[in-house]
Amino acid sequence: MTQLLWSQKIAEGNVVTTYITAKTLQNKAGENPRRRVSVYLPPDYDKSSKKYPVIYYLHGFFWSDSLLVNSDKINHIIDRAINSKKIKPMIVVMPNESTVFKGSFYANSKSSGNWSDFTSIELVNFIDKNYRTIANKDSRGISGHSMGGNGALRNAFLHPEVFSSVYALSPGILDAQYFALTEIDSYKNVEKIKEVKDLSKPENAGANIIFAIARAYNGNENKPPFFADLPFSFEGNELKINASVAEELKRNSTSELVFSQYENIKKLKAIKFDWGRNDELKHIPPSCMNLSKNLEMLKIKHEAEEYIGTHGSEVSKENGRIENQMLPFFNDHLKFEE
Repeated sequence: MTQLLWSQKIAEGNVVTTYITAKTLQNKAGENPRRRVSVYLPPDYDKSSKKYPVIYYLHGFFWSDSLLVNSDKINHIIDRAINSKKIKPMIVVMPNESTVFKGSFYANSKSSGNWSDFTSIELVNFIDKNYRTIANKDSRGISGHSMGGNGALRNAFLHPEVFSSVYALSPGILDAQYFALTEIDSYKNVEKIKEVKDLSKPENAGANIIFAIARAYNGNENKPPFFADLPFSFEGNELKINASVAEELKRNSTSELVFSQYENIKKLKAIKFDWGRNDELKHIPPSCMNLSKNLEMLKIKHEAEEYIGTHGSEVSKENGRIENQMLPFFNDHLKFEE
């Protein structure tokens, strides 16, 4: 009986925690440039001298690298996939890019730091220097859920010299202007928020995302305390539109990179994203479908899949989208030998 139980024991990888004080994240808006990074090392890492491909996995809004491990149990998902031979051993890197406003959107900001440069350049260089990685784009992929899915597509589209493949799970707020329009009533409460600490009040929780998006795409170093411009405001019940800010919001959105980064995107080896038909975040299904249609019309090869599920119901569970779709995708497309 003991022998049977031993034979069924799953070999476990190790999650190590490290920190980077990022040069790319120096800023005047009060964000901490010192970033925690959780790194999953496969079960045989300490027993071998071989090098491994790497997936960079980006967390969602209101989330963090530690919650990916402690709540989503992503390390156990990877362990299962390796032990069941769905994937070969690989390294998975999870940076903490939560901010004062709960999310960076993994984008370079004019006020709060260059989060895309951190994700795609400084972090990658750090990982390649400190871990046994296969340090080339063919062995490097990027993924993430929700805000992290947005960030994965954004950084892959901008940096095909760094990442060869991308898989985005329920990517959120691909078109930031469209999202703002769907949440336009939320801007009525903005006038009540005078200081950053006001965002920590329970009744203002939803406003964090408005300011986070504004900092990511409409950053303004000269506008404390939020260091961002907003596209919409209200005087009583009357809507006011700042046209130049709204246009900039659209232009800086990940959905627009399909056009501005067309030549870059064609260099990627593999692109896939998926979403749940019944996502509670109503902007996600149409935004994902629109992105897929634009890629299709531009004849950019990719995979896009709608499945029956909500924003997170099928993602992190046993035999969920991470385990049965995302990880095997990278197993198929990443190079495991130098």
